[in-house]
Amino acid sequence: MSSEPAKSAPIPSAASKRRAFSSALGGLIAIAAGIGVGRFVYTPILPPMIAALGLSKSAAGLIASANFLGYLTGALLVAMPTLRGSRHGWLLGALATSALTTAAMGLAQGLPAFLFLRLVGGAASAFVLILASTAVLEELAETGHGELSALHFAGVGSGIAISAALVAALLSLGQEWRALWLASGVLALVGFTAAALLLPRRSPATPHRDGPAGGHAGRAFQRFVAAYGLYGFGYIITATFLIAIVRSTPAIREWEPVIWVVFGLAAVPSVALWTWIARPLGIPWAFALACIVEAVGVMASVGWQSTAGVFTAAVLVGGTFMGLTALGLLGARNLATGDPRRAMAMITGAFGVGQIVGPVFAGFVSDRLNSFTLPSAAAAAALLVAAVLAVL
Repeated sequence: MSSEPAKSAPIPSAASKRRAFSSALGGLIAIAAGIGVGRFVYTPILPPMIAALGLSKSAAGLIASANFLGYLTGALLVAMPTLRGSRHGWLLGALATSALTTAAMGLAQGLPAFLFLRLVGGAASAFVLILASTAVLEELAETGHGELSALHFAGVGSGIAISAALVAALLSLGQEWRALWLASGVLALVGFTAAALLLPRRSPATPHRDGPAGGHAGRAFQRFVAAYGLYGFGYIITATFLIAIVRSTPAIREWEPVIWVVFGLAAVPSVALWTWIARPLGIPWAFALACIVEAVGVMASVGWQSTAGVFTAAVLVGGTFMGLTALGLLGARNLATGDPRRAMAMITGAFGVGQIVGPVFAGFVSDRLNSFTLPSAAAAAALLVAAVLAVL
């Protein structure tokens, strides 16, 4: 089974390098806006929302899970063969929707409105990740510049870091939570405009790759999908509640303004790092190693409540979650037969299930035990199981 996305030979020219770089940069900006801001800005805005609205941890987890339910729905919809129209048009529409629903959170009143907006925004995020990644990775493969995939995937960490810095700056100026959402929506709209100018506008031809669905490759793909779903559950509890954990712990509360920036900065080089590690080890073993490192970071967030501990958690979880995301998408593309867009959508769907369960579970348990220790331990255990499944 060939893992190459196209039959044509790479185009060895300066023009192709410029084309590839433009595509990767457009992909970086797209997922920075649609994922880094659209999905993850909720984490630094959550503590002031809880304080101002009196939200319970269960309600906060439910809002997060609504976003991830939307993400799962979007992943399933984008994989449907009946999806008509320009993929580029769908991608731009999703970016605009993500930005508008982010800004609208600052105008919403009440839990039902929050749930609806995060649901729609989550669906838009899935469209952005899958369509942007498919278009950019195919473009890079066709031009022979696959090494630029790390630039594309660095978008999530870049979006997290920039939006975290924006939120911290606005909080230092005394702005309340509604202004934080509105400003983040404007930031995402700026990203939409830049991405629209840079992203590849045509849909690369999708090859047909034959292979028995029930053969060895099919079983390996199924195990990899299960591992990816467990990873989704394993990282999302820390990624959703890390700032709330910091705010609720007197010994480390002073680091609240910067810890999410550190998390995002750690994510920026993580794809390049983990794809480099995957070259000698292979994707399954690199994925397993990253899961183990992330499990250590998850436990550090609750078991080592000091300055060193919280920075260790931010660096280890921030430095692995996008590497794991990229390894998962690349691994799915290599293992699955047929349309690579559908393979990426399937694995993204499994990821979405894990993300839906994680915040609801963590919020429910935290409300009753007044601690995130048990949910974090469950998350770390899920990551270890994912490591085992990945290398079986």
